[in-house]
Order: sequence, then C-alpha cells, then structure tokens
Amino acid sequence: MNLNLNNKNALVCGSTQGIGKSTAMLLASEGVNVTLVARNREKLKAVLTELPNQKNHSYIVADFLNPRELQEQVIKFIDSNHGFHILVNNTGGPRSGDILNASLDEFENAFTMHIKCNHVLAQATIPFMKKEGFGRIVNIISTSVKEPIPMLGVSNTIRGAVGNWSKTLSMEVAPFGITVNNVLPGFTETERLKEIINIKAIIEDKTPEEMTETMKNYAPAKRFASPEEVANAVVFLASDCASYINGINIPVDGGRTKSL
Repeated sequence: MNLNLNNKNALVCGSTQGIGKSTAMLLASEGVNVTLVARNREKLKAVLTELPNQKNHSYIVADFLNPRELQEQVIKFIDSNHGFHILVNNTGGPRSGDILNASLDEFENAFTMHIKCNHVLAQATIPFMKKEGFGRIVNIISTSVKEPIPMLGVSNTIRGAVGNWSKTLSMEVAPFGITVNNVLPGFTETERLKEIINIKAIIEDKTPEEMTETMKNYAPAKRFASPEEVANAVVFLASDCASYINGINIPVDGGRTKSL
C-alpha cells in the first residue's frame, strides 16, 4: 500500500511526547516534512533531532492556552516557509475528576485548548489545502466521544464538542479534497494514562500496579495500546489511501468501546 505522503507538509501538535511524538516520527518516516508544535522549546529541539529523514523538519513554540498567539505563530511560519497539507490536532487532556466539582476555569481552559485552538489552526491551514486540492485534518480525541468515561467530567464534555466541531467542518471542506476525521485512543501507554491510573487507584483503594491490571482487563485485547499503534491510524487517515473517509470517529482501543 502506497501512502503517497512523500514531500507533504504536516503540522503536528503536542508532538514532544506520547501519541503526538509517535505520529510525528511515523509521518517523517514516510517522507513528510514535519513541523512540531508545543510550548517547550528544549523538548521540541530534542524531538527534532530524532525525526527520521532529516531534511525540512522544523518546530513552532506556542502555548495552547493562548489561541491567538498560536494562530499568529502558525500564520507567520506559513508566510515565511510553506503551507500544510496535513494538520494533526492533539492537546493534553483536562484534569481528572467528577463533573460536579469541576470549576468554570477548568471548562474554559479545556474549551480554549481543544476547540479554539483546533479552530484557529484549521483557519490558518485550510486556505493552502484548498489551493493544493488536498488536505487532511486528523483530531486525536478520546473514546469518550462515544462513551463518557467516569472521573473525566470536563474531558468528556469538551471531547464531545470537538467531535461535533470536526463533523461539521468535514462537510464544509469535503468539496475541496479535504477530509476531517477523529482518532479516538483508548488506554494508551502515555504520561496521561499514568495520571489516570494513580487517581483511580486512590479512589478504589488499590495499588497502581493492581489498578493497571484491572484497567487492562477492561479491553478485550487485555493490554494497553502503544502510542505507535494510535499513530498508525492517524497516518493512514492522513494518506491518499483514506481519501474517501471523512467525518468519522475511529476508536483505537482494543475493542473496549461497546458502542458501534
């Protein structure tokens, strides 16, 4: 199968660790010119040196709590360098906890990082995609789009909003050869998962090791995903092979999500 991604340009958010980093690495291995986005310059520099096929890779420093600054930085980069055929929206999840005790600031920050930032990045990158007659926007969200997850109240709320935002956008941009799809990771071996395990272990009076085994058993696969396994789905959706897949949610969760 030829993904036909060589010399495409991709903007990958949250790409200094976890799923974002794995996605950047896999895209680069397919010949994509990758631009990393995160807030920590030193981590960005470190990941930049790890990317395969060293040629036209780069990075942008931006804070996702400031969407206007993020948009300005990306537009400035596009004006000075090149546009993007591929946009991978990926941002760290909100703090764990039940929804009743969530503060207004938690909701506002999550909305800013996940809805506003996705939106301004789409606005910044889609004009080039339209010109090229090719565009791929892939949002890394969560299986909570389909089934809310206990103790992730704010995340459940905002992730659902992202799903509806992307579905709406997918219908508007489809005539221009642009697709918008969502990858929904299940339990994946990331720092975020470690945080969730530790919180659940305290609530259920278990050790982190016991909680880890319990959560692995939630999935029919009886294990967690690796970040690379989620990245595989992202890169496929970014390719020519997925040209007629648009506006969908793809769980990558080992079969844990019970809904169709």
